[in-house]
Amino acid sequence: MFRLLSKETNIFSIPVYIFLLFLLIAYFNVLNYKELDLFTNILTFCGFGLGYFIFNAIGLNYNTHLTLVLYSVCIFAIYPGNLDIGIAMSLFTNSFVIYLLASDNEHTRKNSFLIIGSILAINFIFLPTTWPMFIFVFIHLISTADRIGLNIFRYFFGIIMVFGTYFGIMYILGYTEFNEQYLPLVLDKLGTDFYPLYFLAPVVLFVMYAISDHFANFNKKSPRSKYQYSFLLFFFIAQLTTVFLYMGKSYEYLLLLVLPNVIIIARGLRFLRKYWMKELGFWVIIFSLLAYKAATFF
Repeated sequence: MFRLLSKETNIFSIPVYIFLLFLLIAYFNVLNYKELDLFTNILTFCGFGLGYFIFNAIGLNYNTHLTLVLYSVCIFAIYPGNLDIGIAMSLFTNSFVIYLLASDNEHTRKNSFLIIGSILAINFIFLPTTWPMFIFVFIHLISTADRIGLNIFRYFFGIIMVFGTYFGIMYILGYTEFNEQYLPLVLDKLGTDFYPLYFLAPVVLFVMYAISDHFANFNKKSPRSKYQYSFLLFFFIAQLTTVFLYMGKSYEYLLLLVLPNVIIIARGLRFLRKYWMKELGFWVIIFSLLAYKAATFF
């Protein structure tokens, strides 16, 4: 199976995977259209669909089917079917931001900080717990941009423009009191009941192994691979911060980690030394995800 999934994708692969993911979720009655808002459904699947295109933009997985299959299974396993509008918006905006930052078009990548700042501000309005993304993009900006001062101005101008417009409209509509939900508080205590999260333990352990293996062989990597992997890890840390601080029992927050985790896992599987290790690792991860799905579904 691993050898089959290691074949290169073609132009029809991504639309097929998106369609199959939709059918898979609908078949298992994960979506209940009587309860869910149509806008949330559309936003959620736009975010999922855009994620498929990001793999090619980042360019760390050699355009194989392995990444697309892992991504589809992860979404199916974690998606609860009653996604909050904030998480749906975050999935969409995160995918769009990563697509812009990882674009092969240098002009697009280096001149999109006004748009990115605006997108992150909209994301914050819907889900304030995603504030680590502001830090992630700012660090990326000062680390890679040529005209740092100009791009910092563009970035913060985009943020201020959205916030100013939003709060101005709210004030005109009579909402004159500040909502404290825009200052998200960290959970006062860590949870002690990890069911059914411990079904995902093999996935967590393999992610840790894949990251350690990357740095153990860091000098063998190409400059582009080093840059893209570091970019991915910073994004992963930003999402992990949100999940660790604010998830609690809202396990749909795990969807924020799917995109970076899938790339890390697929790359880790590819560089395992023995074929049987690749095959075994792949199936352990798949069954772990399906076990988590079964625990939350039944």
